[in-house]
Amino acid sequence: MKRFFLPFLLLMGMVLSVTSFAEVTPPSVPDFLKNEPFTRIEISPTGKYLAAIAPMESGSALFILERETMQRSGYFYAGERIHVVDFAWVSDDQVMFAVGEQFVGYDAPSLTGELYITRADGTGQELLIGFRANDGQELGSKVNQRKRELVFASMIDNVASDDHRVLVAISPIKNSSMDSYTTAERMDIRSGRRVVEARAPVRRAQFGTDPQGRVRFAQGAGGDNMLKLYYREVDSEDWILINDQAATDHVVSFMGFAPDGVNAYLRASRDNGPDVVEVFDTKARSREIAMQHDRVSPDGPIQAIDGHSVIGMWFRDPQPTARYFDDQHPDARLLRSLQASFGDTLPVSISSATSDGRFALLFASSPTNPGDYFLFDREAKKAQLIGSRREWIQPDQLADMRVAEITARDGLKLQALLTLPIGREAKALPVVINPHGGPFGVRDDWGYNTEVQILASRGYAVLQINFRGSGGFGKDFEHAGYRQWGRAMQDDLTDATHWLIEQGIADAKRICIAGGSYGGYAALMGVAKEPDLYRCAIGYVGVYDLAMMYSNGDIPQSYSGKNYLTMALGKDGLAEMSPVNVADRIKVPVLLAAGGADERAPVEHTEAMERALKAAGVPVDTLIYRDEGHGFFKYEHRLEYYTKVLDFLDKHIGQSAK
Repeated sequence: MKRFFLPFLLLMGMVLSVTSFAEVTPPSVPDFLKNEPFTRIEISPTGKYLAAIAPMESGSALFILERETMQRSGYFYAGERIHVVDFAWVSDDQVMFAVGEQFVGYDAPSLTGELYITRADGTGQELLIGFRANDGQELGSKVNQRKRELVFASMIDNVASDDHRVLVAISPIKNSSMDSYTTAERMDIRSGRRVVEARAPVRRAQFGTDPQGRVRFAQGAGGDNMLKLYYREVDSEDWILINDQAATDHVVSFMGFAPDGVNAYLRASRDNGPDVVEVFDTKARSREIAMQHDRVSPDGPIQAIDGHSVIGMWFRDPQPTARYFDDQHPDARLLRSLQASFGDTLPVSISSATSDGRFALLFASSPTNPGDYFLFDREAKKAQLIGSRREWIQPDQLADMRVAEITARDGLKLQALLTLPIGREAKALPVVINPHGGPFGVRDDWGYNTEVQILASRGYAVLQINFRGSGGFGKDFEHAGYRQWGRAMQDDLTDATHWLIEQGIADAKRICIAGGSYGGYAALMGVAKEPDLYRCAIGYVGVYDLAMMYSNGDIPQSYSGKNYLTMALGKDGLAEMSPVNVADRIKVPVLLAAGGADERAPVEHTEAMERALKAAGVPVDTLIYRDEGHGFFKYEHRLEYYTKVLDFLDKHIGQSAK
């Protein structure tokens, strides 16, 4: 872990920058794909320790370091396929954490609902809540285990008072945990004893707390996926309905309390335009708009340094920008000064701080910086770099992102991100059109993206389009994509591709379309609808038979999943909008990749697409890993996949294609 001292540059008004005039050697594909040394760091309440999640060859571990020496004090590692997913300091020397398991069929670990605790020196490791207690399934030889419980537990609030109690959410494990009612319970971290503090008034609930750690909000939904938001007074068991999406056709969600503990901030959708931030006066029970942006919805709250209240909001347009409710709040002034010292191109945020506010951990990242953590000393006014997520990759080896606004054929404005290869003129470049997955409520963000950087490092421009249906631009923009698979959503990608050609950036004879999940669908549908526009297509863990989505996979297994499909996909015209049924229109080579255990986009989609392409005489290369899920998790599989992708692109739109 590299370390050096960075002067705090507030008073000098300087901006951090790195300039290189030497020819840049791109990182190798293994350098892009190998595990980061850590994925998250947090400082302890006194500042004596740092806790970090460290990916291992199979699984991940929780490491605790002494801040002054950066030497390991303690750790927790449960073995293969077990990951530390979330953690929080609950006392000066104790960390509570949640684990997840890497199940076959999924590309990311799934939370198991177990909560553990450990001391900073590695002693006192104990399973506080979980199904594995007292059944012989130990996760680590040093772990003590309590009574087995068939419940799913998660952390709500990590404010540990003098009596060592924290707030946790408890849901019973039933045949369908999606239908369970959750309770908020105050747990003694020494004994594990719990007392119910609140019972959710709605299924699948999440709780929100005030600055004192008391449960004040609950939000959730039943099988109809209609969100409800409730509020309650201090020490009251009665819930007051604030918003019911089924009645108002709007989503309103809790984002946090103001420092005064009286006003709460809500995110609220509108009929037209982006979501807004409302302030809810808990005394008057009134709501009014507190903050809004012309183009994008609020992305998330900015916490005060103590972590217990909200002082502002992040907006991504597309670069993260901070806005504060009170510009004169001491923490807002500090954060603005810190941002000024790092410069506008490297957004910085506070990830955690000591209880006295002297030390704070800063996190800074950008498209050309995978992420750095700094330890900021407010008294000394200095920031020390304590870790980089990918220190073996330098910023000058990475390509920057540009933002573009594209007008679709019906006049809708689309935001797109364009990444150009380093050292190449933005003229007649080979291009990869890279639609995101989801597709609804998801968007491509400005920031470091491994796949984009791999492609750009090999000379390809990459265009990511936030087509209609994408999240972050308001309800009307997202709903404009409903039931538009293969139709208007696909037209947005086509229009963006033509725009890139008209700008002279793309070589019209060297464009490939490639994506994963929904992006895989869009890639295959793109070459079917526009056989002369693209020279190749790559579909990764994609869905290609829309009717099959109603029968196969995990989505139709629940009532809420079926409702989602009916609302967002519909049932009309599925056959003609399924790439598997229009393979005879495809005239260019295709690369398909899938996981044999994929629950979200079952491998049957890829197998059917492969058969249809072969029957139509279309050149197709297929890569299937039977033990992978919705995305490849194993390093060796990801390495082989991207090696195949680069070889495929080189053959059809790269140097070999010339």
